[in-house]
Amino acid sequence: MYFQPLTLSEAVRDAQNNGVQVLAGGTDFYPSHGDVLPDFPILDISRVPEISGIERTETGWRIGAMTSWTDVIKADLPPAFDGLKAAAREVGSLQIQNLGTVAGNLCNASPAADGVPPLLTLDAEIEIIGLRGVRKMPLKNFLKGPRSTDLSSGEIVSAIHIPAVDGVVSRFSKLGSRKYLVISIAMVAVLLRVENGAIAEARVAVGACSPVATRLTGLEADLFGARDISGIVKSQHLSTLSPIDDVRGSSDYRLDVVVPLIERALQAALETA
Repeated sequence: MYFQPLTLSEAVRDAQNNGVQVLAGGTDFYPSHGDVLPDFPILDISRVPEISGIERTETGWRIGAMTSWTDVIKADLPPAFDGLKAAAREVGSLQIQNLGTVAGNLCNASPAADGVPPLLTLDAEIEIIGLRGVRKMPLKNFLKGPRSTDLSSGEIVSAIHIPAVDGVVSRFSKLGSRKYLVISIAMVAVLLRVENGAIAEARVAVGACSPVATRLTGLEADLFGARDISGIVKSQHLSTLSPIDDVRGSSDYRLDVVVPLIERALQAALETA
């Protein structure tokens, strides 16, 4: 069965079908299934207007689930979103950026999902809708592990909410085996608020170095008041990371490269604050 609802209420109704899988941009969906015809119901949400686009709200910003990475790149957003825009430019090719969605990147729950670290630094919340209504939860709680989220059967991610944050700068840095079409070896997102030349607030998130991208809260605390980041980032700040060995790099290599990635992103943010 193939469902293509035209409203959000229709999408929620169709999501109740047993075994249904949601199709958004399809950039992860189709490669994961290869040439095998699906033997399960498909819910195509691409024509639901309520879950597309980026809009200002009373408390911040709302990014609809079907918003593409190209939409993010082209949107008129404050400097807090520069890190997310930079990550959007790293998602696959231009064709993938045109089709791939922000919510799809999150629901796929890859440890190397480019959008997750910058959204963590933005304190993103996930809006989820089902028969019982709408619920919201922090992104850090939504992601449970590789390919695992807090979505229950019959639920759909409808939007990502970003609380208002002014007077900050953000940056994103990624290491891969080549420039384009690459899965990250390690990546870093930072967000800084600088007052009178000193760091008044820091948020640092690392991806592809643990089952779920994570904020380095210890480092964030140690950055408070710093005017120069030289020598601040230490190995103990990485204690919450648990990188794996794979074809892209060893766990030791990931831990070695993530420190200069963090320092590079912090320095770039500090210089433009």
